[in-house]
Amino acid sequence: MVVARRLLVADGPAAVSLRAIARDMGLTAPALYRYFPGLEELVQSLCATLYDELSDHMEQARDRCPADDITGRLYAVCREFRRWSVTHPAEFGLMFGSPLPGIANPADPVEKRNPDSPTHVAGTRFAAVFGALFAEVWLRAPFEIPAADDMAPALRAQLEEYLRELGVDLPVGAIQLFLSCWIRLYGMVALEVFGHLYFALTDPEPMFEAELAVAACQIGLEPRPLPPA
Repeated sequence: MVVARRLLVADGPAAVSLRAIARDMGLTAPALYRYFPGLEELVQSLCATLYDELSDHMEQARDRCPADDITGRLYAVCREFRRWSVTHPAEFGLMFGSPLPGIANPADPVEKRNPDSPTHVAGTRFAAVFGALFAEVWLRAPFEIPAADDMAPALRAQLEEYLRELGVDLPVGAIQLFLSCWIRLYGMVALEVFGHLYFALTDPEPMFEAELAVAACQIGLEPRPLPPA
């Protein structure tokens, strides 16, 4: 994993191959098959390692805040997600951008049907860092959510299916709002990581903080300004 990650960071996803990894390690490519059946499994293992690393950082940031400071904990997780992502753009691109050519996307339906795959397990842990805090906010003080009857039928059906997969007892409107907040957070970070905000912003952090404040208000929390440096 160390070699694969080094190649990814140095030369991009296309550089991650069994031949290149074996050459760097002083092995033959067939020797790697003792550890991985193929490149797809190696990349999935690398993605799982990265998801776990990111989850570790977010959980540590969360736990530096008092357990009763739900706003502080949620802000800490979101800010750490951004910090890790912008300082690890190559890793972020592998995890959240386009998959390697010829490699199955870990988020596609086939992968979702394999709950034991390393990417699914690690990705579920990553999502749970956000999901658990969101659910805690709802349980402490339910906030205004979209009414199920006002949703487009196609959207409601998908959200209800997602709720069944999660096995959580939340209203369908809460899940819609959770996904809305995630789209806002991920979209802001991805635009920054991939360099698509610099046409307007030389420093995207204040905009990120403004978007966080909007998301916080959506779920009934007071905005938490970034402490002075």
